[in-house]
Amino acid sequence: MHLSPRCSAQTRSGTPCRSPAMANGRCRMHGGKSPGAPIGNDHARKHGHYTADAIAERRELATLIRSMRGIVEELDS
Repeated sequence: MHLSPRCSAQTRSGTPCRSPAMANGRCRMHGGKSPGAPIGNDHARKHGHYTADAIAERRELATLIRSMRGIVEELDS
């Protein structure tokens, strides 16, 4: 590990970074631009939880539940 090539970035004090370099010549902290998400990234799929339709449906359901609770309270008293 101590013989591996070093990162070619400069620190804020002006000295070279002493971390071991990756294949691109920089360490994991100074790696430069990210290559981005892989093609066909499954993590970027939308779930639709915050679409206008889904929000409206949840609000409608909450209103229905509130009205049902009111009916139950009327029946109990």
